[in-house]
This record gives sequence, C-alpha cells and structure tokens, in this order.
Amino acid sequence: MNDLDLSYIINELAEDRDEYFRAVAPPIIQSSNFAFKTVDDLRKSFADEYSTWLYSRGLNPTVEILRKKLAALDGAEDCLVFNSGAAAIFAAVLANVKSGDHIVSVRNPYTWARKMFDEILPRFNVTTTYIDGTQLINFEQATKLKTTIYYLETPNSWSYEIQDLKKVAALAKQHNIITICDNSYCTPIYQKPIEFGIDLTLQSATKYIGGHSDTVAGVLSGSRKMIERIFNSEYMNIGSGIQPFNAWLLIRGLRTLPVRLKHITHTTQQVVDFLKQQTLVEKVIFPFDESFPQYQLAKQQMKGACGLLTFVIKATNIQTIETFCNSLKHILMAVSWGGHESLIIPRCAGIERQKFIATSEEHRMLRLYCGLEEASYIIDDLEQAFEKIA
Repeated sequence: MNDLDLSYIINELAEDRDEYFRAVAPPIIQSSNFAFKTVDDLRKSFADEYSTWLYSRGLNPTVEILRKKLAALDGAEDCLVFNSGAAAIFAAVLANVKSGDHIVSVRNPYTWARKMFDEILPRFNVTTTYIDGTQLINFEQATKLKTTIYYLETPNSWSYEIQDLKKVAALAKQHNIITICDNSYCTPIYQKPIEFGIDLTLQSATKYIGGHSDTVAGVLSGSRKMIERIFNSEYMNIGSGIQPFNAWLLIRGLRTLPVRLKHITHTTQQVVDFLKQQTLVEKVIFPFDESFPQYQLAKQQMKGACGLLTFVIKATNIQTIETFCNSLKHILMAVSWGGHESLIIPRCAGIERQKFIATSEEHRMLRLYCGLEEASYIIDDLEQAFEKIA
C-alpha cells in the first residue's frame, strides 16, 4: 500500500458526506433500529440483514464507515468490529470448530484466547495443542485428522515469537485448515497477514487503532463469505458488536494512526538503544533489534515493530523489580498498549511473591510500551528508576 492509498482509506473511504450535510466528520448514528416504508422492504431486510440497516446489534451506518476502512487496511474483503479483541477471537474460533475438532495454537497466546482453549472449548469436546510456532515442523507434527484451526499470534506480546505466515498458510491449505492470526502487535500498517495467505486476521483495536486509551474494541477481517457467515451466526447471537459512539472514536483514532506509529517507532528505537547500555539490564527483546533470534523473518514480513518491547532486569529478589517499577514517575503501570501514554508491566505481578524465582528470565521480564512522549522523557524516567536499585 502506498501513501496515497493509505491517505484515501483513512480520510475518504466510505465517507459519503453528501449523505450527512457535508460534515467533515461523520455523525454518530445512535439509533437502535431503522424504519421501513413498505412491508416488502422490511421482509427483504429480515431475509438479508447483512445488506441493510435493521437493528444496530447487526449493522449501523457509523460502524459501516469504520468496517470499510479497517477491511481496506487489512487488505481484506470485509470485516466485523466487536466490543473487544477477546470477542473477536471468540467469534473467529467458535465459527470454525465443532465437537471433536482439534486446534493447533502457538504457545502463550493472549490470556483470554488461552482461557477459551483451556476452559470453554473442552466442554464441547474441542481440544488444543500448544506448540513453539517459530518452527514449521511443529505445526506439521501437531496436526491431526480433525485439526480445523491453526491459531497464530505474531509477534506475541511478551517475548515476540514470530511465525512464518506464508509457510504456515501454505501448510494449512494443504490440509483444509483455517488460519487465524492475532495481529495486535503490528497493526495492518506494519503487517498484513492476509497478504501471506492467512484466512482471518484480528486485532485489538483498543490499542493503536483507538490510540487514546478511551475505548475497547476488536476487529476481525477476512473474505466476505467467511465474514458474512460469522455475522449471521456468532456475531449476532453473542451480541458482541461495537456501539456507534465507540466506532466513531475509532474513526477518529484512524485519522492520526500513521503519524502516531511513525513517532512511536522512532521513540522506541531510542529507548531500546538506551536499555541495551544499562548494566542492570540483562537482555532487551525487540523484533527489530539485530539481537532478536528471528530478526531476519521479522524484517521480511513486518514493515515496523511499533512501541512494545521487553527487557530482562538483573535482580536477585522480587523486591528489586518492585522498587524499580514503583519508582517510575511518568511511565504508568498498567496493561495494554497503543495509547498516548507509556506503560510498564512486570511479569512478576502475575505470580505470587513467594513463587518468584530469581534465576528465571521470565520472572524478571518487564514489558514496556513507548507512547507519544518524547524519547528523552521516557528515558529520564527509566534512568532515575534504575538509580533507585543500583
């Protein structure tokens, strides 16, 4: 996609301003339902709700503008927008399994994907095998006769393992397996899984698409045939579609997405360079750093690596990590990423203090998101926190 195409998608696509008083910003169509002039018109809507406005649980004019933009960004025929990324994951998987089926998933997927695989789907006799997705042979060896889904997350959101999308998609097609890829780390600006042959790509729009930490949403993109099937079943039955006001917020977020990513990308590289020089940092994990084990693959299928990185701190006890995090003055301690604010989360916050293992690299991981602040602002805050544990 060239700059002109991107500019058109963000600023013009699906915006018929003559339909709403030539307003530059599209209106929020907050109506829950829509009226018809004839019984026959209503009958047609009942027969094909995917093609008209009937009830905002399904389609809505404000949401429609957003759908068309997001589908175009993904290079997809169509998409659905959900009220969370978790809802998008749930619908994508549920639509493609039945009792007795088997899923191959990359290890350590997003928390709510894992809960679905481990706690919900087994109730319906659907099993999941977790693999190291960095090696294609692991997909081959885990595949069974009843495998229906390869679930990918590339990069993942802590250690950033990458799957070779083109090779995994080709393998899946040999076995008639549906591929689903969580693309939340890169956004469609930096990676387009569908271009590599992936069937369904999804992302948490809460993050970079929204960009302001003021709304929660998820996106699922794919072929029109597959998206329509999900719309007429899982999407409508679960009732997890996004509301018009939140859709409007995401349209607003899209306007500045490229410039935000450009700034964040530049800032993050400076922060990575700073962290690599710190004596109290054992390792920095970032896909676009030459020390990253899959650096060449990352450069092949990603155009950028955005603002999320992990560093491993040198610490002999959990108190050192807690002191570091508690000493930060500007970087907020919180989950998620993609907003205007820089964030940090220590891996040890997810384990009981007495179970901390100082020799475990994973227990000493801190995930940092670089927001829209200047690099010096973030670095100065990190530096003074390092001084507290020196």
